[in-house]
Amino acid sequence: MDYDTDDDRMTTAEQRVGHDPRAAAEAFRAIACDDGVADEVRLSAAEQLPRLDPRAAAQACLAIAQDDSVGDEVRLSAAEQLPAVDPGAAAEAFRAIACDDSVGDEVRLSAAEQLPAVDPPADAQAFRGISDDRPRHRHPLEAAPTLTPPSAPSPPRPPRPPR
Repeated sequence: MDYDTDDDRMTTAEQRVGHDPRAAAEAFRAIACDDGVADEVRLSAAEQLPRLDPRAAAQACLAIAQDDSVGDEVRLSAAEQLPAVDPGAAAEAFRAIACDDSVGDEVRLSAAEQLPAVDPPADAQAFRGISDDRPRHRHPLEAAPTLTPPSAPSPPRPPRPPR
């Protein structure tokens, strides 16, 4: 089929939902994974997928989240769709964003903050890449000093003998 615009592709996919959900899911996935389509349209297509085909939703959202040619906020939005359909893919997406130094610090930090919910061990690693490799916040999974009770006081010294 020949389409004039990305919106035409979206309209066609939306029209298929009622009578052929499988074809609609494939059309939405194709739009979401097409790097020639506008970022917002890709995200909109990916947002339609979870109710039609969760596996396709995971593939599409991960493709958008890992695509460094996509805007930072759109990448983060795509990653935020993933925990409900594929926590493993969500971890991969959040990690990719958090560790990508071409992404703005606020978006990287947001991705890093969401990582523990889907992959707790990876959280501390993600924070390290933000702002001069120093975490902005200490995370409970990072090594923290252990609290030990103070040592007992040493016994008193015996009195000095008189001279």
